[in-house]
Amino acid sequence: MSNERNISETPDKWVVVKIDNNRDKPFYKVFATWAGGYLDGDRWKLNSGIKSVESDDDYYYFIGHSGSCYKCHKKGYGTASSYGEGVLQDMVEKAYKTNVTVNVLSEDTEWEELLNQNKDE
Repeated sequence: MSNERNISETPDKWVVVKIDNNRDKPFYKVFATWAGGYLDGDRWKLNSGIKSVESDDDYYYFIGHSGSCYKCHKKGYGTASSYGEGVLQDMVEKAYKTNVTVNVLSEDTEWEELLNQNKDE
């Protein structure tokens, strides 16, 4: 495992989206969501783009192009609330209108195989 990991975010739920503009190579981002509590609302965040991924028994560590690290529990795939689901759906629809496709990848994707294959590019 890398010693460069500096955990920036630990979302309640997360998905990986594939973004393709049909001109360049597709890229991947973590869409992270948190369920709010009594004093704060639900929130979401999209990382800068996945540079690489590592894992241990319980977590995936998605290293972003900005240097951030999203620590995502392996059993946390999905969105934390209907708010997060709505934001994600809105993102997909708006991208489609600009000829960009945003697809949520399947939970059973082999993240390390998919995302580390081009990590030196």
